[in-house]
Amino acid sequence: MKSIIIFVSLIHVLLMIHVHGKTIGFAKSGCDLFQGKWVYDESYPLYQTSQCPFIEKEFDCQNNGRPDKFYLKYRWQPTKCDLPRFNGEDFLRRYRGKSILFVGDSLSLNQWQSLTCMLHIAVPQAHYTLVRIGDLSIFTFTTYGVKVMFSRNAFLVDIFSENIGRVLKLDSIQSARNWKGIDVLIFDSWHWWLHTGRKQPWDLIQEGNNTFRDMDRLVAYEKGLKTWAKWIDDNVDITKTKVFFQGISPDHLNSRQWGDPKANFCEGQEKPLSGSMYPGGPVPAQLALERVIRAMKKPVYLLDITTLSQLRKDGHPSVYGHGGHRDMDCSHWCLAGVPDTWNQLLYASLI
Repeated sequence: MKSIIIFVSLIHVLLMIHVHGKTIGFAKSGCDLFQGKWVYDESYPLYQTSQCPFIEKEFDCQNNGRPDKFYLKYRWQPTKCDLPRFNGEDFLRRYRGKSILFVGDSLSLNQWQSLTCMLHIAVPQAHYTLVRIGDLSIFTFTTYGVKVMFSRNAFLVDIFSENIGRVLKLDSIQSARNWKGIDVLIFDSWHWWLHTGRKQPWDLIQEGNNTFRDMDRLVAYEKGLKTWAKWIDDNVDITKTKVFFQGISPDHLNSRQWGDPKANFCEGQEKPLSGSMYPGGPVPAQLALERVIRAMKKPVYLLDITTLSQLRKDGHPSVYGHGGHRDMDCSHWCLAGVPDTWNQLLYASLI
């Protein structure tokens, strides 16, 4: 009897881990898809950008002149199981007539762009439309009735222009009305919380009746996340909508973190770090995100891509992005590349 109780308790714990997003799908078999290493695989990449006519120039590193190709040849290998290979046609069949919405900043755009390329290349003859309306991009596979959308919303909470200036409101989330009725929601937010100077899109921060010139950005981020979490708990019907949050996508601006202090940021990096641990340690914002998700009543699945992406110091555009040699981009990712793996993990969780 005692062994039965222990066994039932173990199942309960594993299911709770699944519900609160610490792993996705394979918890009961003891497999954590997010723990593993990058392995060289000649069958990669999953697509060529020449096959994806709508790809953003800023992500098309090969077409922008990047000379090396090693970074295209790596596959994520979980430690205790295999990650299912992406099947775009299967994805579209499963989600026929449904809508998928990415909400976040340009890293969310990175993932959305990756997914639209992966799906288009899987069914190149299928008719599609791409419409951009303000901050909303709508990619529709009309043959399947599947909409894959991106809504640019870097903070998730609201920014309003008022007499006192542009105000970031940590407890207001009116833009969330556009998230209702979507079948799959994938959120992302962090990098814009760090911007200062001309890149900072707000002048003041407001919480309740209190207004601040500034505050600790990590504290502000967690407060904003709690507002988002309350909206999800109060408004999402989990029988109709699956909710994901993309883990913090790391940058590689400090080469000391991976033990190469002489490197020029991420420029010239051609291979991932070996092993499964990143020497630079955890990302504080990721810990804040996990705290918020654990406290939620509704199940939100954490796409825990932080560590596996930290290992990919080679995956950024560096000087082969939108700005060319005038701009060092160690934040976004080349396509094909790392965001394709994020979408493989999304696919694995959905099936």
